[in-house]
Amino acid sequence: MDPLKYFKPWRMFQHRELKPTYDVVVIGGGVHGLATAYELAKRGVRKVAVLEKNYIGSGGSGRNTTIIRANYRTPEGVEFYRESLRLYQGLSQELDYNLLFSEQGHLTLAHTDRAINIMVERAAVNTLLGVDSRVIGPEEIGKLCPHLDLSSRPAYPIQAALYHPPGAVIRHDAVVWGYARAAERLGVEIHPYTEVTAIVRDGDRVTGVRTNRGDIAASSVVACVAGWSTEVARMAGVELPIQTHVLQAFVTEPLKPFLHVILVSATLHIYVSQTDRGEVLVGAEIEPYTTYSQASTLSFLETSAQHTVDLLPALSQVKVLRSWSGLCDVTPDYSPIMGRTEVDGFFVDGGWGTYGFKAAPISGVCMAELVSTGKTPKLIEPFALSRFWDRHLVSELAAAAVSH
Repeated sequence: MDPLKYFKPWRMFQHRELKPTYDVVVIGGGVHGLATAYELAKRGVRKVAVLEKNYIGSGGSGRNTTIIRANYRTPEGVEFYRESLRLYQGLSQELDYNLLFSEQGHLTLAHTDRAINIMVERAAVNTLLGVDSRVIGPEEIGKLCPHLDLSSRPAYPIQAALYHPPGAVIRHDAVVWGYARAAERLGVEIHPYTEVTAIVRDGDRVTGVRTNRGDIAASSVVACVAGWSTEVARMAGVELPIQTHVLQAFVTEPLKPFLHVILVSATLHIYVSQTDRGEVLVGAEIEPYTTYSQASTLSFLETSAQHTVDLLPALSQVKVLRSWSGLCDVTPDYSPIMGRTEVDGFFVDGGWGTYGFKAAPISGVCMAELVSTGKTPKLIEPFALSRFWDRHLVSELAAAAVSH
């Protein structure tokens, strides 16, 4: 069955015939692929095609939990996500599309003395690099979130928190649609239901891709495929040090707005926020096993619900509405892989783990600059694939204890 037979053109982009040649082929129709294509077109690269094997935003972009922040631990990470957050703050105006950006503040809760020490270290790094982040005590935490149980009753009482006022949420599907419309207006061709089945090489150089709709010649191919990074890179003969894990989340029935800050607990392995529809959104850490299955599990629901009630007892009688999961591509140092590979003309933007949505705007800028000029932007130099054999890792695990 040909999915395109049932695909109806819609106002975000037009349905076009696949051309035999493009200057750049971007594999992946999520926020990273669309942002890269948009930024390429802004730089004058006109023959750009985005190939997505399903509908746009069907992968991690449509399954994430919409949190954006810049309070990371490494200097390389903080500088990178600080710029991404800055771009997100003005992205609605940039794309001329309402993305429902909402600055709420981000609280990373500390339940132990060791956790407080880590928060102090992160706050110091953040402050030195111009990111608004500080450690606060229970009194201020209670003012920001009166519904938290700040007593000594829980098994892990809250002792302090890392407060990041610029932490925000933004509507994930709106970001996808906004980038798609803006890219299409600049001449980018977006081809959903177009699966790449092979990457064609001539020696050490990429020459194009093979798809379920025919072959395409291209001098540059950019892979922005999140959990499928290893599989797509392997088509080009490139091995990536990435493992794919599943990340799960659920939302409750809608409630009147009461939670006006994003909550994260590394000890309890959950993060909690309230959506614009009133649902309480709860996510957890990535599952410890590698898998491509995107089925939700009962153990996740039980454990995450229990820990959520530990933090917010008022939710004990609230019903779970639905749950879902997505794929995360995790590197050994919990930092992304961005840039060139050993195959000339083949670029990778992956290894994001659970951070990919937060990084989309600046990733698009940096990857487009690299592809269009041949020069690696300073901001992504630390995230080169070569760091794994040069032994210059960027360990972001201290800011990744519970994914978000």
